[in-house]
Amino acid sequence: SGGSQSNIQNLWELGGFFPNGIMGLVMAMAMIMFAFGGIELVGIAAAETDNPQKTLPKAINQIVYRVLLFYILSLVVILSLYPWNQMAQGGSPFVLIFDSLGSQTVATILNFVVLTAAVSVYNSTNYCTSRMLLGLAQQGNAPKFLSKINPRGIPVNAVMVSAFFTLLCVLINYLFPEKAFSLLMMLVVAAIVINWVVISYTHLKFKKHMIQMNAATQFPSIFYPFSNYLCIVFMCGILVIMSQTPGMHIAVLMIPVWISALLIAYFFKTRKISANQLVSKDKIRSIPKA
Repeated sequence: SGGSQSNIQNLWELGGFFPNGIMGLVMAMAMIMFAFGGIELVGIAAAETDNPQKTLPKAINQIVYRVLLFYILSLVVILSLYPWNQMAQGGSPFVLIFDSLGSQTVATILNFVVLTAAVSVYNSTNYCTSRMLLGLAQQGNAPKFLSKINPRGIPVNAVMVSAFFTLLCVLINYLFPEKAFSLLMMLVVAAIVINWVVISYTHLKFKKHMIQMNAATQFPSIFYPFSNYLCIVFMCGILVIMSQTPGMHIAVLMIPVWISALLIAYFFKTRKISANQLVSKDKIRSIPKA
């Protein structure tokens, strides 16, 4: 059994922390980004939070604690219980370990926990997606029907559109079970890269404007602007890794295509607004003066 192999020394033995070289960690960064994707969505909840000045910093700080608890500490426990070089690939490592140790009951319970976590992730992403669609619709950057809000304060149409794309992902997984996960993963990582580059750049411009206005912010940035540039450089590094990873380079090629499509849509939107403003000015000028 694996009980005799359970030892804290598994962490530094069997080749050390980088048994296959540090490039193994570097090439895995794109997949790691997929696991950490969605952290930025905590800011979307600010619009529906009673006291964002208090609750948002608390929620952001809890992310650090939870990463240490559920990622770092759990890895320490896993690798102490079972050597890394004897783990089978595929599936949850928690389930695989307890199943290999002969504890089928615990493995079944952990499977249920994993499914519950997946439902929780879907719930949060559906919430954030619907609110983003609502905000875009209210700004005039998305169809107006997405701005409909029922008496309970729920953007029903935005929620249904978000659910539709979830069903589309389920259909893709049904039709292409072997390629669906890798396809969706690389698209998600590409979206994460775009999000964080835009967030970092926007924050740079925002802080610069606040400094020029000599205005204080309630959420100070300790390492500004170094942290912003570091984040942008790191995301560019992720793109380089994706371009060198088989099966993920397509997502890198799609990023400029997607950005170009957004720029074209923005160009036509601003052009339409400018045309409407000119028409309005001409109508005002045509009104005879009293």
